Amino acid sequence: MRDISRRGVLGAGLGAAAAIGIAGCGSFNQDKGGRAGPGGDGKGGKPSPSKSQGRLIGDGSTSDTGKQPNQPPKPVRLEPGQTPPQFVIFSWDGAGEVGNGLFPRFLELARNHDAAMTFFLSGLYLLPESKKTIYRPPNNGIGASDIGYLSDGHIKETLKYVRQAWLDGHEIGTHFNGHFCGGSGSVGNWSPADWQNEIDQAVKFVTEWRTNTGWKDMDPLPFDYRKELVGARTPCLLGQDKLLPTAKKLGWRYDASSPGGRQMWPEKRQGLWDLPLQQIPFPGHSFEVLSMDYNILANQSNNSTKGMPERYPGWKKQATEAYLAGFNRAYESNRAPFYIGNHFERWNGGIYMDAVEEALKGMTGKKDVRLVSFRQFCDWLDVQDPQVLAKLRTLEVGQSPAGGWNTFFKAA
Repeated sequence: MRDISRRGVLGAGLGAAAAIGIAGCGSFNQDKGGRAGPGGDGKGGKPSPSKSQGRLIGDGSTSDTGKQPNQPPKPVRLEPGQTPPQFVIFSWDGAGEVGNGLFPRFLELARNHDAAMTFFLSGLYLLPESKKTIYRPPNNGIGASDIGYLSDGHIKETLKYVRQAWLDGHEIGTHFNGHFCGGSGSVGNWSPADWQNEIDQAVKFVTEWRTNTGWKDMDPLPFDYRKELVGARTPCLLGQDKLLPTAKKLGWRYDASSPGGRQMWPEKRQGLWDLPLQQIPFPGHSFEVLSMDYNILANQSNNSTKGMPERYPGWKKQATEAYLAGFNRAYESNRAPFYIGNHFERWNGGIYMDAVEEALKGMTGKKDVRLVSFRQFCDWLDVQDPQVLAKLRTLEVGQSPAGGWNTFFKAA
């Protein structure tokens, strides 16, 4: 983990140097040697197909079960003068269940509030540590990783909840594998070919978990990951420029790796929608903070994840209000989509998870609000009139359309 520069010192511009480290570091509090846990010593082999499993793919780790359930209606174009929806996208880096119950907690929250989310699964979270030499990370040692390998028991839990997430209608993206943010092997130094290598391995870990674990008594993941995967967030928000050519070649639709985005309507970079974490108001400060749990933590406790319990209530309130301030600024002005990044971690007593939950509850149910995945948002963007989107991009942060939405669009 690198040191983090405070947002207030940097002023209005959040450049790449500020983003290093503060994009969150996966489950960085895991032991690098992994966790001990219950194992699965099955003999492997492809399971017998069943109707519920669909058409098995490869070794039976994944299957084609048809169209994803629980999807919103087919998107349509904005009508002349129509107020744009307020899209909110909650996303999760790593998306592993490590025994803290956070993955199922937020699946339940999403179900209760008709929300879809994006889970950026780290491929390494489906690879047993006993098979770590299978992983050959670009510009790093064999089996190396800056996040810990999961125990066998936690891999099984992760498989269970990734399966449930997709069936509930959520998106499964990728957070790649080893989460390298520092030194010569940092993802910030990777070439397009390095990214292709890393992506190929991430996909293999997801689509060949049965071979790598030897478990034959678990259901396959109910989707074809090679078709499902259309977007990502890089470790520590590094390396996007060299990733994009590879992502475009793979037919991906978006990337969520830009640091320091502003609350404005998105545009494409190299053919992909650029959907960055955003600078949002930070209550009690003159500077703004990036819309991710770890970045708020960095400014509150100076990177400490277990410090000053007496301050937890105030920090939770501040984090909740930061998310809601970002939401309200967009909702009451330019209706720019709002992106929030998270980790399944109980940092500082779990206050950021509580803040995310309270913020989501404060957003849901309002007129025009849609809690969607990145993929679903791209579906909406792709059917809109390009001239309408271009007009929306003229609205600055916090800028309302002059004369109302009907007048604003007529001016287009």
